Amino acid sequence: MKREHWKSKLGFMWSAIGSAVGLGSIWRFPYIVGQNGGAVFVLLFCIFLICVSLPIMLSEIVIGRSTQTNPSDAFHKIGENKGWKALGTMQVLTGFLVSIFYSVICSWTLGYLIETFTGTVTSFTTSQEATLFWKSRFEGVTWTIGCLIGFMFLSATVLFSGVQKGIEATNKILMPLLFIFLLFLAYAGLMMPNASKGLVFLFQPDWSMLNAKVVLLALGQACFGLSVGQGTMITYGSYLRKKDNLFKITIPVTIAIVVVSLLAGIAIFTAVFSVGGSVTSGSDLIYKTLPLVFSSMRFGTLLAFMFFALMLFAGLTSQISAMEPFIAYLIDHKSFSRHGAVFVCSISVLVFAIPIGLSFGIFSDYQIFGMSLFDALSSLCVNILIPLGALAAVILVGWRKPFKKFLKNLSEGTSLDFSKVPFLKNLFSFSIRYLVPVVILIIFLNIFYAG
Repeated sequence: MKREHWKSKLGFMWSAIGSAVGLGSIWRFPYIVGQNGGAVFVLLFCIFLICVSLPIMLSEIVIGRSTQTNPSDAFHKIGENKGWKALGTMQVLTGFLVSIFYSVICSWTLGYLIETFTGTVTSFTTSQEATLFWKSRFEGVTWTIGCLIGFMFLSATVLFSGVQKGIEATNKILMPLLFIFLLFLAYAGLMMPNASKGLVFLFQPDWSMLNAKVVLLALGQACFGLSVGQGTMITYGSYLRKKDNLFKITIPVTIAIVVVSLLAGIAIFTAVFSVGGSVTSGSDLIYKTLPLVFSSMRFGTLLAFMFFALMLFAGLTSQISAMEPFIAYLIDHKSFSRHGAVFVCSISVLVFAIPIGLSFGIFSDYQIFGMSLFDALSSLCVNILIPLGALAAVILVGWRKPFKKFLKNLSEGTSLDFSKVPFLKNLFSFSIRYLVPVVILIIFLNIFYAG
């Protein structure tokens, strides 16, 4: 089957931004910042994003572009043994697992968006009311499964249309809308009383909050934030042509991650501090705390609609990027048609997502290491599988593949030959071959030592 390619570099850039700035930036970033030191976490996140995640992203895109296939077969082509193929398959599996808990979060968002039409989510006067509403919905079997089916239908519809007409076209529309909505919400937050407290929390570091856990989570968020380590960037890279300049694509994507994450933080923390809410409420910050905030704001229903629409846009672009590696694997490795691969992937995600979604209700008694099924799955992906997949990618291009060949592939589409520019050659070599692997290994050692 002839491989699809992006219609334009801009299409790839919007799709990469859509993958990266989705739930990682708008759902996970604010609540992780709230729980882990505010500005200290933000600073570490930005450092890791530039020094660690960007080199990984370049490595993965080069792997995909040079092999023109899915992560499993790409690792096998370069590594030339079954061990590397297994590591590539692990990235495909990681993307699939990520899409499972993504779909759960997005289904909540879809449900809350629908609830804004009735005014239910903006009619709270106390935190107890918001919490009771949250419990009634998240613990409800019919509401949970119904929202999951609805969201998976949206995702499958986009993916059925293919790379250009589905993924690329959708991101070209939704990403500009997302930026507009987010700018408006950040402005609305800044106009609220006591908004300065939210800015202080977000931008003024309290160094007493710095510890190994915060460092670990900042690294995980930086990797999660650029969608590396989960097969997405390898798969998206495989749809690129060799004439495309990777730097003109990846640098804007990285900048967009920082901008969107900070705008989301400004929008949420200024609002939460203005009404005296708690920023440490965790993964349900968006669904318990913010509805109470919107209930106390002028034009709260409109703002709530805009926010949950924004979340749904972000979630949809993240979901399709997380599912695409498995779809590409079925097409390339198992000779599925695209429609068949999308159908199998969508049904599989839905089947596994249902018990994860119900882990706040009828399956709440089932726990793994003291965590709910949802928390255990997200922790496994973000803190272990994604960094491990990223480590495998940089070792593959830094040590298994001749580094000169990597630099040559990286140079394609540019006017420079990086292998003949000592400064750039040494910079990439140090970052990809030494800095990134050492940082990730230190984090893993900390996990096992702490355990």
